[in-house]
Amino acid sequence: MAGYRKLGRPTDQRRAMLRNLVTSFLEHGKIITTGTRAKETQSIAEKMITLGKRGDLHARRQALAYITKEDVVKKLFDDIAPKYTERNGGYTRIMKVGPRRGDAAEVVVLELV
Repeated sequence: MAGYRKLGRPTDQRRAMLRNLVTSFLEHGKIITTGTRAKETQSIAEKMITLGKRGDLHARRQALAYITKEDVVKKLFDDIAPKYTERNGGYTRIMKVGPRRGDAAEVVVLELV
């Protein structure tokens, strides 16, 4: 199996959705979404936090290439990443909320630890 989930969308829509989810997650500190979307978002968000821990210009430009808002990148490098300097991964947590009313999809809360 491939190393990612297709989430029932074409490639361009999937990339755009994940970029928006990661940007919102880093902006607010937590999001409520479905389980599979949260797992994909979690993997990308942890890579972004690792870039923030590196802190050099190249890492900042790589983060800017993915995250859609410049103020979120600034927050990532100035506020979020320094909190995790002594931690080697595992910056996020997924907590199950329950099934969604309309289609019974598993709803979870993705948050920073």
